Amino acid sequence: MTPLDRSGAVIRHVLLDADEVVQHPGRWEESSGKFAERVTGAFLADVGELQDPALRGEIDFFAEFATVAGRHDLDVDPAELFPAMWRGIVVDPESLAMIDSLRAQGYGVHLATNQERHRARFMRETLGFDDLFDVAVYSCDIGTAKPDPAYFEKAVSLIGAPADTVLFVDDKQANVDGARSVGLVAERWELADGHPLLRELLAAHGVDV
Repeated sequence: MTPLDRSGAVIRHVLLDADEVVQHPGRWEESSGKFAERVTGAFLADVGELQDPALRGEIDFFAEFATVAGRHDLDVDPAELFPAMWRGIVVDPESLAMIDSLRAQGYGVHLATNQERHRARFMRETLGFDDLFDVAVYSCDIGTAKPDPAYFEKAVSLIGAPADTVLFVDDKQANVDGARSVGLVAERWELADGHPLLRELLAAHGVDV
């Protein structure tokens, strides 16, 4: 099948989200042990305030997390807590097989993910994402995060392809909408939906795996 999207543009690149698309994320409650029992709503709210600037690469999340924990009288080392959680990340074998199939067919396969710097480094070095993807677009590296349209403009610039030749897959509709707003072809899908549906979505744009 000729790889055309519904508008007639030739799809040459597939851009994938990480969590819930390529990988099952590690779970806080499964790795934080007794620390999780001591956290309060106020602490979680303060940590939540760190998320956006951390994803944009504006702050060191570990350093700021430690400061917030200290204000709440919580003794925890984020450099131990979070890697323990990340070791629970499982790269989905069927997603991995699809990536390999796409690359074997000559498609560019790329990563589009919102990450703070420490988790991004873990994904690159421990999970081997630098070798898995042709271009990896981490929000902390480019100063903007999904669903900001600027994120997707930067992504297609790094890929070096017209937006309408890039098919983006993400589990969040807001991110899909952000991608579409700047001309990418985009579909919402997550691991829980099953890979047969993902194959159908890709095939609808002429991409067979």
